[in-house]
Amino acid sequence: MTTLERVCGPAEIYDAHFVPALFAQWGPVVAAEARVRKGDRVLDVACGTGALTLAVAEIAGPSGSVIGLDANPEMLAVAHRKPGEIEWIEGMAEALPLPDNSFDAVVSQFGLMFFEDKPKALAEMMRVLKPGGRLAVAVCDAVENSPGYGTFALLLDRLFGKKVGDAFRAPFSLGDAGRLREICNEAGLPGAEIVQRNGKVRFRSIDALVSTERACVWTLGGVLTEEQFQRLLKESQTALRPFVTSGGTIEFDMPSLIIKARKS
Repeated sequence: MTTLERVCGPAEIYDAHFVPALFAQWGPVVAAEARVRKGDRVLDVACGTGALTLAVAEIAGPSGSVIGLDANPEMLAVAHRKPGEIEWIEGMAEALPLPDNSFDAVVSQFGLMFFEDKPKALAEMMRVLKPGGRLAVAVCDAVENSPGYGTFALLLDRLFGKKVGDAFRAPFSLGDAGRLREICNEAGLPGAEIVQRNGKVRFRSIDALVSTERACVWTLGGVLTEEQFQRLLKESQTALRPFVTSGGTIEFDMPSLIIKARKS
């Protein structure tokens, strides 16, 4: 167990490290793709600790209403500490505990790839949209399209074998527009649009990136021994050096693919 894991649980690690490094920037982007407006009633599916939820709540304003839904009670416990008039509820994306035709917009970022039944989850999101309502669901693009993470995945392959590298690649598993279209067709969304948008990964150092990834329960958490972790830290200094800025931070592109649809 790392120092990071001893001090914080997975949800705290996610909120304190992944949100500022990766996810906070996507809230306004996904909200814009869903055309969230003042006064809208909005649902954020797989809200995590609320990065996207807070962004849509700011746009919807006091005249709107926002619900953040997640299956993980630890994530919701962290989300509950956030400011704003947001309703946080526990639930599964594949069986939303919400009525038909009740939201102007449904959004979700970086959760679909972990859902057990992806077409069912998309169908559920469409079910709860009002006629004319807008859907925007973001997933990570292929790891090969993120230079730093692509390099990191290959380093894991080289040091510890493909099984460990693939554990890290799990969040990038839907980074294929063709596969997303298949899922949309299965969900009854043949007219869905898929767009690519670019973002950045920013960590304060290579060590911070590696330590955070090692503590992530969805990828490398529990996979590496302490000896392997120390070796990874050392080897990463060389492999990831091309992405280090003059100020010592590490920065590289990480695009996403966003499914957009409108309910007729």
